[in-house]
Amino acid sequence: MSDRDVEIMAKTIYGEARGESEEGKEAVACVIMNRYKAHKWFTGYRTEYGVKIPDISETCLKPKQFSCWNKKDPNRPLLDKIDASNEVFADCLHLAARALAGELEDFTGGATFYHTKNIRPYWSLHKSPCYETGNHLFYNDIK
Repeated sequence: MSDRDVEIMAKTIYGEARGESEEGKEAVACVIMNRYKAHKWFTGYRTEYGVKIPDISETCLKPKQFSCWNKKDPNRPLLDKIDASNEVFADCLHLAARALAGELEDFTGGATFYHTKNIRPYWSLHKSPCYETGNHLFYNDIK
């Protein structure tokens, strides 16, 4: 994986879960990895020589998938400015590197989606979370 993949994944973890425990941040990292490996509509791809290849950065940046990257999300300006001098972001960089190196076991049950407990997105209706930590509910049965 590239330095860009580590940075974009770390920024996604930071933007989505910086106020969560280490477990909460790791759960978001698991979701990113599960989406990347799924080869489904929510996986991001890059094209090389006319071939679509799953890509971690593109999975994180795929429009309307991780809200921290949405143009109007209040987290977005933070992502443009954050760097490793921020202790929480430095931890997110380390976590992203571990996940991309295959050193993070998926303890979420294959979750590919999540939301905070204070909202109920339409896609989660009639679904049961497969994992819960901190302020997030995780799902593995979203098509």
